[in-house]
Amino acid sequence: MTTLLLATRNRHKTGEIQAILGPSLRCLTLDDYPGAPPVVEDADSFAGNAAKKAGELARWLVDEKRGTRNAECGINFVLADDSGLEVDALGGAPGVHSARFAALDTGAAGNSTDAANNTKLLRLLETVPLEKRTARFRCVLALVRIDPTGVIGAPQFFDGACAGRIQFTPGGRGGFGYDPLFVPDGFEKSFAELGEDVKNKLSHRAQALGKLRAWFQRAG
Repeated sequence: MTTLLLATRNRHKTGEIQAILGPSLRCLTLDDYPGAPPVVEDADSFAGNAAKKAGELARWLVDEKRGTRNAECGINFVLADDSGLEVDALGGAPGVHSARFAALDTGAAGNSTDAANNTKLLRLLETVPLEKRTARFRCVLALVRIDPTGVIGAPQFFDGACAGRIQFTPGGRGGFGYDPLFVPDGFEKSFAELGEDVKNKLSHRAQALGKLRAWFQRAG
C-alpha cells in the first residue's frame, strides 16, 4: 500500500485529506513523528510554502539517523499543503498569512486562533457591503516522492479554489478556520453549517485532492 506522510498535525485537515483520498492510500501525520522539525512558512506563495514543507520534511526523513524508522514505515511520499482565504476587498489578504492573520498586528510568533482571525476579518470588512465581500479559498498541494534509495524527487503540484463570499456574522459550529464566515457560491449557508460531506465535495482542498487522487489512480 502506498504510504503518505502528511506534513500537518491539524486533525481537521487530516480528516479531510483521508476522507477524500480514500482507504487505498495510507496516511501518517506529524503526530507519528513528534521529533520532526518545524518549517518556517516564509514563501510569498501557497506553492512556495507547500514545496518548502514537503521538501524539508522529506530531507529530514532520509537523514541517516532516521532512515531505519522510515524504512520500517515504508513512506513513499510526503504531502504538504498551503491554503488560505483571499478576500477581494482586502486586495487578496489574508492570503498566505491566513493562519496568522491576527498575529500580524502584534508580532506574536505562531498561528493565531481561529476566533482571533475571524474577528479581525469581520472588523476589516465592517463597512463593506455584501456584493463586495467576494472571496475564495485557495489550496496548493506539493507531493514529493522518496524512492527506496532515499532519493527525493521534485515536487508535483495540485491546486484548487472555491469561490464565495464573507458573511456578516459567523454561522455554524463545524469546520475550522474561516469556515463559519465563508459561504460558497450557490449556497446560503457557511462551510461550518453545510457539514463535512458537502464541504468535502466543494472545497478548495477537495478539488486539489481530487486531482491528486486521479494522479495516483493513473500512476497505479
